[in-house]
Amino acid sequence: MTKIRDEHVRIPESDLEGVSVDTLAVRAGQIRTEQLEHSDAIFPTSSFVYGSAAQAAARFGGDEPGNIYSRFTNPTVQAFEARIAAMEGGERAVATASGMAAILSTCMALLQSGDHVVCSRGVFGTTNVLFQKYLARFGVETTFVGLTDLDGWAAAIRPETRMLFLETPSNPLCEVADLEALAELSHRNDALFVVDNCFCTPVLQRPFELGADIVIHSATKYLDGQGRCVGGVVVGSDKLMEEVYGFLRSAGPTLSPFNAWVFLKGLETLPIRMRAHCANALELARWLEQHPSVGKVFYAGLETHPQHELAARQQKGFGGVVSFQVKGEREAAWRVIDATQIISITANLGDVKTTITHPATTTHGRLSPEDKERAGITENLIRVSVGLEDIDDLKADLSRGLDALGQ
Repeated sequence: MTKIRDEHVRIPESDLEGVSVDTLAVRAGQIRTEQLEHSDAIFPTSSFVYGSAAQAAARFGGDEPGNIYSRFTNPTVQAFEARIAAMEGGERAVATASGMAAILSTCMALLQSGDHVVCSRGVFGTTNVLFQKYLARFGVETTFVGLTDLDGWAAAIRPETRMLFLETPSNPLCEVADLEALAELSHRNDALFVVDNCFCTPVLQRPFELGADIVIHSATKYLDGQGRCVGGVVVGSDKLMEEVYGFLRSAGPTLSPFNAWVFLKGLETLPIRMRAHCANALELARWLEQHPSVGKVFYAGLETHPQHELAARQQKGFGGVVSFQVKGEREAAWRVIDATQIISITANLGDVKTTITHPATTTHGRLSPEDKERAGITENLIRVSVGLEDIDDLKADLSRGLDALGQ
């Protein structure tokens, strides 16, 4: 019987030196088998066969590279990891089962009891809960500060501070952090600077070039772009990612090969999608700003946004998420949401389909009233993840509820 080769050929990274993110999104990290398939292969297998007992021992002992078990070695997952690492400009990536698993894996691998974290208040609600409730049980304390308050960040740092963590732009108020300033502050205090780049993706923002140590994504969002499956990824130096990989190998919050393959397909269209999201979002934000039933619009692409100039400097676009406050309270916000017929009422974002949600009762619903107030999550706030439908159709859909508020 002819033994099946378990070695695969990776397209040389040297062939892609100096190319743009657009090209890396299509070409980086691809692995071809001896069949020389053009599209990325998928390896839906739990384990891999060895040519001999000696080879199995060498693989498990780390003396020979190669695949062992799909919890921590799988060619499809490795292809996704290599591609997103190349796009972000990081040395290595570790893929996980979800965006929250990426954050958890990073913290479990790099923090220990007695450590302190400074985190932005303007993070996804579940990220807040993870730091405030669950990591606290293991002796990791977190101080939350305003994303744009540089003095507040500096004042919160202690001798035991090991990590500064933030999202920029923030969810859902689209505040923008000064990454270079916070990177300098972090490194001056021997702390890791961790940036959740989910809203911008490497197409619009490259945090490593601004001083970040680790970049995190919920691949569920824009990296996939079509709401098909859940996953996450952590990118950083070989040294830091070896620690994250060690946690993943032992604890098992692993990305499945099928989901990795879906994300590879999503990355191929990421650059063109992000530019279209940005164009639609900016037009919608400008339209909302003029609507008589809207009190305030949160979008860094607007010249009225307090961090507009900063966003223009460190981003190549302003993203696809727009939030706004209607005139009224929760009832008014729900009325606008419920009146939509095209837009999907769901808390996910980053999809080609436009989505709408009420953060105070969904994405940030588990926060205390005090934490919501501090984070600016009001009862009249609505978040829209602007998709790729015709912009006039989206305006008309939102008009159904907004126009009714003024009657």
